[in-house]
Amino acid sequence: MQAIVYPQPNEFRLQDLPVPSPGPDQVLIRVRSTTICATDFKIFAGQFPGTKFPHIPGHEWSGEVVEVGSRVAHVKPGDRVGVEVHVGCGACPPCLNGLYTLCEHYGDVSRGHAHIGFTVPGGMAECCAVPARAVHRLPDPLDFDEGAFTDNIGVALYAVERGGLRAGEGVAVLGPGAFGLLAVQVARALGAGRIVLVGTRQERLRLGRELGADEVVNAAMAADPVAEVKGLFEGKGPQLVVEFAGTEAAAAEAIQMARRGGRVVLAGATAPGRTLQVDLSLIVRGHLDVHGSLANPKAVSARGLELISRGVVKVKPLITHHFPLEAFGRAWEAFRTREGGAYRVMLHPAGT
Repeated sequence: MQAIVYPQPNEFRLQDLPVPSPGPDQVLIRVRSTTICATDFKIFAGQFPGTKFPHIPGHEWSGEVVEVGSRVAHVKPGDRVGVEVHVGCGACPPCLNGLYTLCEHYGDVSRGHAHIGFTVPGGMAECCAVPARAVHRLPDPLDFDEGAFTDNIGVALYAVERGGLRAGEGVAVLGPGAFGLLAVQVARALGAGRIVLVGTRQERLRLGRELGADEVVNAAMAADPVAEVKGLFEGKGPQLVVEFAGTEAAAAEAIQMARRGGRVVLAGATAPGRTLQVDLSLIVRGHLDVHGSLANPKAVSARGLELISRGVVKVKPLITHHFPLEAFGRAWEAFRTREGGAYRVMLHPAGT
């Protein structure tokens, strides 16, 4: 099979490799759709501490089951599946509480942990063997491109749910990238009242309006984006703020614009090195709940796929490019340079 391999940081090649054999608790998947996202740049540059080189990347993908291990019962050959990338050991306290994204044995394959596309081979290959616990059968209406959002929709849904959204509440979402636009749609599907999207790229804010945001605020053009957002909620601010921008400034603004007694979910800054500087009295006197949100535990991705299946969350507008696997270099550049307003650049290792 062909696969994209990082032999060392900042280097990739298309390589012929043997098709992997699934273990007793694994499934072998023929990869139909897989995307490039911003996290791939960190992995490529060797900035992710759990990645060992050589490495096959790819953590947003879907395909069809080719073979199943002897202990696998919930999927069978021919099933169309999407993959969530966190697989915990299943035995430590976080895993037993469904928080396998916080597994205490991270990176230890011998204990059953796998972070697909990060610490173990991912979906930038014609075939990939993964733990069966990572796969979700795709609802019938979904195609493979939509199935490649299995991990993404789980991340967005969990962040909104972690904020405890209640029907009719006001919501601000910071960051109009793929996750932010998914969060806008999730909030709308869960019954939010007014939704405001905040960002710096006008074309992305425009798409956010089309996908469900009631108002948009261009933080690069506003004299005071915090005041502008608060003003859209009668000067009080929204009850829930979800941050997917990943910058220090956005995290600080998220806390500043939340209503007193409100909730803030910080989900964008997954890489180390970001430092939050904010007046602590805003949190203490504001009686704010501030949450970090890491990925998509508790099999939330399965419920997210239902939202896509019902059409209340649309992912097709976020897919801007398609390439075969052998054009990985071209696809990489398209995403890096935001060619044509790139959101998600889709590759098709085993064809469409």
